[in-house]
This record gives sequence, structure tokens and C-alpha cells, in this order.
Amino acid sequence: MISSERIPNNVNLAGNKRLQRALEHWQPAYLDWWRDMGPQGFQDHHQVYLRTAVSVDAAGWAHFDYVKLPEYRWGIFLAEPTHDRRIGFGDFKGEPVWQEVPGEFRNQLRRLIVVQGDTEPASVEQQRQLGAHCPSLYDLRNLFQVNVEEGRHLWAMVYLLHSYFGRDGREEAEALLERRSGNSDTPRMLEAFNEPIDTWLDFFAFTMFTDRDGKSQLLSLSESSLDPLSRTTRFMLTEEAHHMFVGETGISRILERSCQLLKEAGFSGDVRKLGGIDIPLVQKFVNFWFSQSLDLHGSEVSSNAAAYFSNGLKGRAEEDKYDDDHVLAANMYLLDMMDDSGRLIRQEVPMRNALNEVLRDWYVGDCQAGVDRWNKRVLEAHGMSDRMALPSRKFNRKVGVYAGKHFDPWGHPLTQEEWDRRKHEWLPSPEDKAFLHSIQAAPVYKPGQFANYIAPPARGINRLPIDFEYVRTEL
Repeated sequence: MISSERIPNNVNLAGNKRLQRALEHWQPAYLDWWRDMGPQGFQDHHQVYLRTAVSVDAAGWAHFDYVKLPEYRWGIFLAEPTHDRRIGFGDFKGEPVWQEVPGEFRNQLRRLIVVQGDTEPASVEQQRQLGAHCPSLYDLRNLFQVNVEEGRHLWAMVYLLHSYFGRDGREEAEALLERRSGNSDTPRMLEAFNEPIDTWLDFFAFTMFTDRDGKSQLLSLSESSLDPLSRTTRFMLTEEAHHMFVGETGISRILERSCQLLKEAGFSGDVRKLGGIDIPLVQKFVNFWFSQSLDLHGSEVSSNAAAYFSNGLKGRAEEDKYDDDHVLAANMYLLDMMDDSGRLIRQEVPMRNALNEVLRDWYVGDCQAGVDRWNKRVLEAHGMSDRMALPSRKFNRKVGVYAGKHFDPWGHPLTQEEWDRRKHEWLPSPEDKAFLHSIQAAPVYKPGQFANYIAPPARGINRLPIDFEYVRTEL
């Protein structure tokens, strides 16, 4: 790995001059996008204490130092290759993995890479205005760490597009910088990445649930028979873990502070009047972002999912943990479906066609483990009767068999009139958003200080104190 190169990498970019020139041609367009759509108000006069990957070994992938955001060194890194790696699933199970893209799977693989790549800049765009309302320098720094790593993940996908898909790949890489989150003319490809993230509760719920979908998708792609895709996503997963940490601990700290405020008021006060965020409001944001993220897994029955698996392009998350033949040619899956009259029925479908739902099973279990930690470590520890919960998979769905149907968070069916009347009991209302904007209006930029609605973290970053100056202004 040559970290002094214009584009840090461990793929011997200097040995492929054509690819190097193509990526160096793309780089200025990326930097223009970053300045236009990256963190607003923090591009030129702030230094941020960030983790930068300079290699994939233990000593190099987490190098910490102050850096201006536009000067962050986005690089291209693949995990070390696995000796004699073999395809682990599907019709080609046991054969050597591919170092080049098979022609017959070219379009499918390009689609998978483009969809994954499109999510990375989208989240940066969604979060670009949050810095002006941050609850602390610690949280501001974590926001920027998430942003620069999403930018690096975009670089990871662009490298694959440029390396393996010729002119089509170069055009797709350019288009990744042209779409805009929430833009009615050129929106991002997946709906969750067009939703506004204009409060810190949105941000924490997004990084808890939507980045956790990112984890499940990256785990699936890390099983891919295309070895460069597998190695790329395996390294991305090392960075994705921090994003979920930010979300899970962010909500935990909000719940912690809410419990503290309730105790201080003798359990008789309205947390909102005390400047905190009430637990039912946190639950609404959990309901919203969890249901959005469920949709990201796709339809319950999918011929595309079957093709991706059978062709060895995308496996199950943690494929080797499944106790089966990893081919699934004859396996069946019992699925909740809806008949033409709208009644729920149980139906057997071929396992390959139900793999989106299999991945959703894994995702729900991973989310539930995080929710259990909130309940045990915060709410139960404070003696609260409230508990956080994941809503039913049927709730607020826009994709799959429940799209267009209405259910409450416990999975009970609702009429359209009931849904219209009651939906803001379970989802954030305009009044809820206005309240959050009011208590988050004034940013907290002094080291060691935190907004009233959130508790300090248990520890600082990289073994530094909580009151460290994680973001500093150049005078």
C-alpha cells in the first residue's frame, strides 16, 4: 500500500495507469460533490479528529489525527485475499472464486454494485445540515466520521465500476454524483435514502437501523463469488460497525437522559417541558426508520434474489453459519402472505425465492438485540416500566406483500380511515418534529458540554477524554 499516492490504495493503482487516470479524472468531480453536498458550514475552517484508513492491517486501518473535511484522504482498500477461496453457495459451490466478471452475470453484478454505491453519498446528503444543531463536539465528530466513511464506501464501489465494467462502469460512477437525495427530478434509487434527516433523533435512528441494513447487505455481498467485491465489502464492514455504534449509543444516551430528567422531577413531570425527549417519541422514530429499513430488503418473494444466490453473486449474511447444503435447490420457506381478499395466509415458497425474507429475518434479529440492550441497560436499570420495541414487519411498509395495506405496530389490520386518523400515534408528526427542532436549535460547541436532551457517552474516542476538543475552529 502506498499511502502517499494521490489516491491511497492497496490495489497497486500505480501499476494500472489507465485505471489510475480514470479515477484521478473522477476525483475532482467527487470533491466538487463533497463541497456542494457534504457537511454544510464545516468545509474550510474546522479541523476534525478523524479516523483515516491508510492500510488494512491492524496498525493502519484506524489512524487518528486532525484533518479538514475536504482534505480527508479517501482511499481504495480491499481486505487481504483468502488463500484458495472457493465459492460457498449456489450452483457453482466449491468452484474457485472469480477474479474477473463473468460476461453472463455482468448486468446483475453491475446493478448490485450501483445500488450499494448509491446509498453511500445519499446518506451524506441527507445529513449535511445536522452540524449546525449538534448536541456536542463529540457527536459532531461522530457525524463527520460517518460522513467521510460513507464517502470512502462510495470510492470502494466506484473502484469496482471503473475496474470491471468498462465504459458502462464509468458512466454509472458519474451518475452516482449526479443523483441527489430527496430531489424530485434526480432522486436516489432507494426510498429510505430520500427521506430527510433533519433532527439528531433521525440521525441516531438512521444509523441504528438503516446502517444495520447496510451491514446485512454488505455481509451478503462479502459472500460473493466475485472476489474483488467480497474483499471490498469485507473491509467496508470494519468501518460500518462504528456507524451502528453511533446510532445505538446515541439513542441509548437520549433514553438515559430522559430517565434522569424523570427521576429529577419525581416521575411527575412532562419530559418535554424539562427539555428532554420523551420515550414514546423515541419509539415513533424507531417505528419509522425500522420500517423504512425493512423495505430496503426488497419483496418477500423475489426472482432476482433467487438468481443472485443461484449464480453465486450474493449469499446470505454469515452464510457459513447456516446448517444446510448452501445450494437450496430443494429447500422451502414458510412465508406470511396475503391472498386476493387481503387475508393473511401461510404459504410455502422455494427458499431461493424467499432469500430477501431470510436476510430480513437476520436483520430483525440483529436489531432486536440492540433494542434489548436499551431495555436492559437503560430502562430496566432506571426502574422504568417503559420498554422499547420493534414494530411488526407489516407496519408502515411500502415494499412487498404489505405495501398499500395498513397495520398498527402490533400487526393488527387497519382501514384507510383508521390509519389516517391514528398514524401519528406511532409515527413522528409535524408537531413532534417542531418540538425536536426547538430543543435542538442551539448547537453545543464547547468541549465537554452536552445538550440537555442527551447524556454524555461512557467514554471518549480513541481513549481520549470526553471533554477533548474533537472539532476545533481555525482562527
